[in-house]
Formats: sequence, C-alpha cells, structure tokens
Amino acid sequence: MPQGSDQERTEKATPKRRQEARKKGQVAQSREVTSALILMCGLSALYLAGPYCYQRLRRLTEGFFRGAAEAATLHPEGLHRLLGEILGQFVLIVAPLMVAVLFAGLAANIAQVGFMVSSEALSPKFSKLNPLQGAKRLFSLRSLVELTKSLLKMGIVGGIAYLAVAGEVDQFPGMIQAEVSVLFQYITGLSFKIGLNVGIALLILAALDYGYQRWQFEKNMMMTKEEVKEEHKQMEGDPKIKARIRAIQMETARRRMMEAVPEATVVITNPTHFAVALKFTSGEMEAPKVVAKGAGYVAQRIKEMAREAGVPVVEDKPLARSLFQSADINQFIPVELYQAVAEILAYVYRLQGRTQT
Repeated sequence: MPQGSDQERTEKATPKRRQEARKKGQVAQSREVTSALILMCGLSALYLAGPYCYQRLRRLTEGFFRGAAEAATLHPEGLHRLLGEILGQFVLIVAPLMVAVLFAGLAANIAQVGFMVSSEALSPKFSKLNPLQGAKRLFSLRSLVELTKSLLKMGIVGGIAYLAVAGEVDQFPGMIQAEVSVLFQYITGLSFKIGLNVGIALLILAALDYGYQRWQFEKNMMMTKEEVKEEHKQMEGDPKIKARIRAIQMETARRRMMEAVPEATVVITNPTHFAVALKFTSGEMEAPKVVAKGAGYVAQRIKEMAREAGVPVVEDKPLARSLFQSADINQFIPVELYQAVAEILAYVYRLQGRTQT
C-alpha cells in the first residue's frame, strides 16, 4: 500500500476484511473459555457417571489381579483375550469423560467463532522459526497478558485447593481407620468440591479473557481511512475508470442509434429541442418503433442525417415531446400515441405517393 501505513487506524473493519481474516483463522477466541468449559463438563460427567465408573473400575481391578494370578498358566491366546477384556473395560470407564470433554471442546469453539475450517491456519509458517520474530512475540503485550493469566490461574487453583484442604484438616485423623470405600468416597467428594470451585473461578476468568480477546481483535482489525478507500475501489472499481467505461458505452450506443436513422420511416421533431425517429413496416411490425431519439445537439444531428438519407422530417411539437418522454429506443410507441402517429404516417405516405395499408 503506497500510503496509509503510518496513518492512525480509526476506522472499523469492513466485512471484506473480516471475511479475509476469518479465512486465515484470525478470530476473537479465548482458550480460557474452552479450558473452563471442558473442566466443568468433565466434572459433570464424573458426577453423573461416577457410580458407573466406580463399578467398572472395581470389576476391572478384580479381573486384573485375578488374571495376573492366572497369567502364568494361560496360553498366548488366553493372555491376549485377557488383555483385550481389560482394555475394553478401561475404554468403557473413560468413555463418559472423553465424550463430555470432546463435546465441551467443540461447543466452546463453535460458540465463540461458529463452525470454521481454515487450511491456511493449519499450514506451516516458516516465519515462526525466525528468532527475531520469536523474540518480539516473547516480549510482546500479548505474552505479558498470557503470563499474567497463567500466574492468576495458578494462584486461583492453589488458593482454592489450600482453603478446601485447610477446612478438612480436622477430618484427616478419622480417615486413618476408615474403610477403603469410605476413604475413596471422601477423597472423591473433596476433589469434586475443589474442582467445582476451581471451575467456577475459571469461568469468571474466561468471561473476562473473552472480553479482552474481542477488544484486542477489534483493535487489531482497525483500518486507516486510506485502506478503506483502497478496498472500496477494489470492490466497486476506480470511479475514473467506471466513468470512462460509461462514456465509451454511451458513445457506442449513440453511434448505433445514429446508424439506424437512415432506415427510419419518419422523424418527428420539435424544431429546437427534440427529434424522434420512428420505423414502421406494414405487415411486419405491430406498431411503430423508436429507432433513435435525442435532444439539443443530438436532435439536430438526427434531423441532418434524416434529410441526407431522404427520410421525411415532420414538425409536431406536442407529439415529439410525448414520444421523447414516454418511449425508449428500440421500443414500440405507447398505445395512447397510436392515433397521432398514424396521422403522421398517413401524411408521409401521401407525400411519398404510397398507399397506407
């Protein structure tokens, strides 16, 4: 861009610029939203599917130790079958959690940016291997914000875990004599409580981060006035070029119109303002057709070319004005003007010694 690179970015991004950025994978997206939603959905899946997973895990553990004791006496086929059963049980245990995490990840991304597939964003960029560019990214404002978020998340997780454990310290001595199932339930409940509080805190942090990401994205998408003008020219064309094209088109149409004047049947004129050339062939045309019309200088040229070609020129001020205003070139005249034009044609036919049919 020749100009505008040093100008202040004061204009909002145009739809075209936003579309191009989206194709490149540049969108307002917060990874914190995805992380928080995955955590909350994972906790919900564990809470709802906890009894199911516990029973499956208990059977898997029993089967594993039983199989380990019998493994020495099993043939290779039996050992493979045992390992397959253990693997199948493990998949059934983690399936609820994996489905919940997958759904949460997809939902978080679609909610933020919609359904989007960008091959350009996935393609490798060798510019990222540039040490200088890497140093700039390392000490940029964005890196500082990411570092602050990471430290804040560590502080939140550590603080919530400390408060939760500190509140349960009095229960720890009693857990020494508890059964394994009771101890397991206690640890599971405490872990779920910590995870839930962490998830709520991360959701609040994610909302703040999403707002920041949108603000940063809109700021980066801002355009200079010169960029907006250049884009407008690219989309709609340079006004000077468009004007030149229109002028050429009008000149071409006018030349074709003038070439049709010698073939006209009559030219009806207002001597100083308008001229309308009509063509009518009895038996071939349902009504007279306007083949040329003009005002001012063009009207004078139509009359001159008509006289040179021997086309009759008839003066009728009201009719000439009406035809000029109500009929376009290569169109039949309006029905309400049939009678007036028929009288003119009859007059022309008498002058030419022809019989009107």
